[in-house]
Amino acid sequence: MNKEWSEQNKKMQGLLKKATFDEGIQELLNLRNVLFNEILSWKEKVPAEKFAVNPFYGKKLSQSANHNASLAWSLWHVFRIEDIVVHTLINKDEQALLKNKYAKKMNATSITTGNEQSEEELLEFSKKLKVDVLYEYIQEVKSSTDEWLKSISYEDLKQRFTDEDKERIRETKTVSDLENTAWLIDYWCGKTTKGLIQMPLSRHWIMHVEAGNYIIEMIQK
Repeated sequence: MNKEWSEQNKKMQGLLKKATFDEGIQELLNLRNVLFNEILSWKEKVPAEKFAVNPFYGKKLSQSANHNASLAWSLWHVFRIEDIVVHTLINKDEQALLKNKYAKKMNATSITTGNEQSEEELLEFSKKLKVDVLYEYIQEVKSSTDEWLKSISYEDLKQRFTDEDKERIRETKTVSDLENTAWLIDYWCGKTTKGLIQMPLSRHWIMHVEAGNYIIEMIQK
């Protein structure tokens, strides 16, 4: 893991205490800005058509390897998860993807997190995505999450989730009910809001931004 990002993440987690809560949230926002600037830089490094390339396709890597993907899929995956977790699970409101019909705008053939997709499905899905619209979507998700983070209190970190919350996510059809993906709902709902801030709202970003940089490195070779 990138040393600077890892240290910033560690510092943020240590500050999410009652006495230093505001500092912790600011550190989280700073980390997210650093990582998002890295994501924005991808558009300068790679032409739009290369966002659909998986340089590790057919290498028989584990599907759980974060770099065994395309840049387009990686962005979709990270921000679909955040959209679902922040809006459907925590805030109990409408996901940005559904509210603003982004799937249709970016030509997405699925509205799930993408965890269930095979290498072939991931590649075909990536080829259809309109990268400029994908960037509009991820910016909206980030902005809405950041606004929510600025609004919460230390006590909100203790929020827990119920079977009703699980069912609400299932009803959106935005998490595949296939065995290799359905566990996500139990995973998210087994955490407190503090746990969700740690994963996926910070560490998940680091994992996939690092993987994205590795994908770019291989594309440019």
